[in-house]
Amino acid sequence: MTTAEDPQRRSGSSANRPDLDWSQVRETMLMLELSAGQIMAAMRDSDNSVDVLAGTFTGMAGYMHTIVDTARQLPALPEVSGQKQALTHVAEQVESMLNQAVIAFQFYDKLVQRLSHVVNGLGEMCSIVSDQRKLYNPAEWAGLQERIRAKFSTAEERKLFEAVMNGTPLEEALEIYVTSLHGSGSEIELF
Repeated sequence: MTTAEDPQRRSGSSANRPDLDWSQVRETMLMLELSAGQIMAAMRDSDNSVDVLAGTFTGMAGYMHTIVDTARQLPALPEVSGQKQALTHVAEQVESMLNQAVIAFQFYDKLVQRLSHVVNGLGEMCSIVSDQRKLYNPAEWAGLQERIRAKFSTAEERKLFEAVMNGTPLEEALEIYVTSLHGSGSEIELF
């Protein structure tokens, strides 16, 4: 997200020591870059842990499937039929819970994708803001908006984008987004 071509940006914040060269644009870009850095750091910190957890839960789901199959194949002897039925039932419940955990990890992956889009969008916006030729060029802003919109993978995300771009207050736009999610009839969208 760095814009190395702008020597003023490399000097960092001068808010505590303003001079004639002080710029609210530079300060804004630094704060946006900090926000993007925090997002990226959080994603990197959590990636390894989530990868381990996802792999572990996927493996456990496979083992539970084997346990369920094995329990079903046990002989139907009257003296162990209650235990066989209980074992099968509990194993099926644990298998279902593990599958739900794997789906939750898929949602995490979707979250990481969205945050990556935010970071990229912030970087592109900083590039526009830091260049006077681009800053006052509506075509640059329209292009940025279209590139951001093109990265959305769901209709609900596009509806949120359109609502915000049309001037809908963020809170109301988020309500539209949530309503769209519930109205789609699908709680889970695998990608």
